Amino acid sequence: MDTAFLYLETPRTPMHIGSIAIYDPSTAPNSFVRFKDILTHIEERLHLAKSFRRKLANVPLSLDYPYWIDDPDFDLEYHVRHIALPQPGDWRQLCIQAARLHSRPMDLTKPLWEFTVIEGLNNVPGVPKGSYAIVSKIHHAAIDGVSGVDIMNAVHSLDNTGAISAPDRAWVPERTPTSVELLARAQINTLATPVRLARMAGDVAPGLLKSAMGLIRGNFRTSIGRVPRTRFNGSVTQNRVIDGRDFSLNEIKDIRLRWQGATVNDVVVAIVGGAMRKYLKGKSELPSESMVAMAPISVRAKDERGALGNQVAAMTIPIGTNIADPFGRLQYVHEEAENSKALTNAAGARQMTEYARLMPSTLSGLAARLYVRLGMANRIAPMFNTVITNIPGPPVPLYMNGARLVTQFGMGPVFEGMGIIHPVFSYCGRISVAFTSDRAIMPDPENYANCLQESFEELKAAAMKKPVAAPKVEPVPVAVVPESSAPAKRKAKSHKKKPKLTIVSAAE
Repeated sequence: MDTAFLYLETPRTPMHIGSIAIYDPSTAPNSFVRFKDILTHIEERLHLAKSFRRKLANVPLSLDYPYWIDDPDFDLEYHVRHIALPQPGDWRQLCIQAARLHSRPMDLTKPLWEFTVIEGLNNVPGVPKGSYAIVSKIHHAAIDGVSGVDIMNAVHSLDNTGAISAPDRAWVPERTPTSVELLARAQINTLATPVRLARMAGDVAPGLLKSAMGLIRGNFRTSIGRVPRTRFNGSVTQNRVIDGRDFSLNEIKDIRLRWQGATVNDVVVAIVGGAMRKYLKGKSELPSESMVAMAPISVRAKDERGALGNQVAAMTIPIGTNIADPFGRLQYVHEEAENSKALTNAAGARQMTEYARLMPSTLSGLAARLYVRLGMANRIAPMFNTVITNIPGPPVPLYMNGARLVTQFGMGPVFEGMGIIHPVFSYCGRISVAFTSDRAIMPDPENYANCLQESFEELKAAAMKKPVAAPKVEPVPVAVVPESSAPAKRKAKSHKKKPKLTIVSAAE
C-alpha cells in the first residue's frame, strides 16, 4: 500500500495528505507565538513520532520495496517554513495559498513532511483576528489517517502549558545501509514470500468461506452497479483547489437519530452525495446512476500506532446522487453502507491489505506508471467517483505552543481517474467536510463549498420533520443447555416424554 502512493506520484499527481490547522495565539502564555517558538516546540517533540526523521531508501534496480531509514542530514528548518497572507487575510486567500502549497511535489530524498506557518489571518469568519495557520503536508506513503493522528498528538497538548518529558537519550541516527545490504534484505524478503503466501492463504480461507455463505444466505451482495463517468474521473493537471465547510456535530448526530441504525458517517456521506448532485446538476452533467465513493477503513492494531506506513483497507458506497429527496438519500446511503460493511467484514479487511504485498515491487511500480503514462483513467471504467475519508479528532480543545487549535480542514491527493477527495475531520463538537480537487475540473470551488452547506441544510430540514427512530433492537441471544447440566436433585419423574435439549432464552 505504501509503495502504491509512491508509484502513482508524478509532477502532476503528488501523493501527500495534509491539513489547514488554525490557531488562536491569544491563549498562549504571552498571548503571542513567534515562528522561533514553533520551531523550538516541534524540535522538542521530534522523538514522539518516527515519521519526523525517517526517509526512504530505495533498493537498487527496484528489486524490493523501499525501506524506511533515519536521515542523518535531517534539518528541521527545511521542513518548517514561514509566510504571511497579504491583507485582508481572508478565508479565500488562505485556501488559495494552501492549494498552491499542496500542488507542489515533495522531495522524496528527505523525510516526507512539511509544515508552513501562515500569518495574517485577520478576516476569516469565526476565527479570532491575529490567528495563524499551519498548512501540513505528509506523504501518504508515510502515514494513513490513524498514524497521522499520532503526529497530531506529538505536536499538541491538552492544555496551554504543553509540558513534555525530554527523550531518554539524544537522537543518534542509525547507520545508513549500503546498496549491498539493501540487496541482501531484498533477497531475504523474496525467499520469505512463499511462507507469507502460505500463511496468507490460511488467513484468507475463512473469510472466503464466510463471504460465500453470506452470499448464499443473501446477507449482502457483491455488486454496487455501474459506476458512472463524470468530470471527476479523467486526467488531472498539476493545479489544485481547496475549500470546505464545518458543521455542528450535535446537529449531525440529531439527524442520524431520525433513521434507525444510521451513523454519523452515513450522514456525512449523504451530505456529500447531495452536494455532488447539486454541483453536477447545475452544470447539466448529473448522471442517472448513483455516484460511488471509496471509504478507507483503518485496520491498524493498537500496538501499531506510531509505526510508519499505511494499514488501510477500503469499501465502496453508492452516495445517492440519483435521489432528490435528502432524507431518502440518507436511507439509501445507510442501506448501501451496511451492505459494504457486511461484505468487507466477511472478506476480512486486514487480509485485504496483505494481498498487494504479494506483487513484486518492480511489477507494481511498472503497472502504476503505465496507468498514468498511458492515460488509462480515460480508457477504463472508473471504480469510484470520489474518496470520503473520516479522521476522528478529540472532543476537547488542543493546544500547540499554548495557542488553541480553533479548527482544522483536511487536504488529500487527487490522481488520474479520481479528481476530488473529501477529508472529514471531527474536533471539539464540530465536524469539517473539506475537499481537494483539480482546478481544471473544478474552477469554482466556492460554488461547490456552498453546495455542501446547502446539502446539509436541506438534509437537516428534512430530518427534523421525522420522529426520532426507535433504537435498533438486536436479536436476543439464545443459549442451548444440555439436559446433563440440570441440577442433581429432580422432581418426581413425569410420564411426559422430555426433550434431550432444553432451550433457555436469555430474556427469561
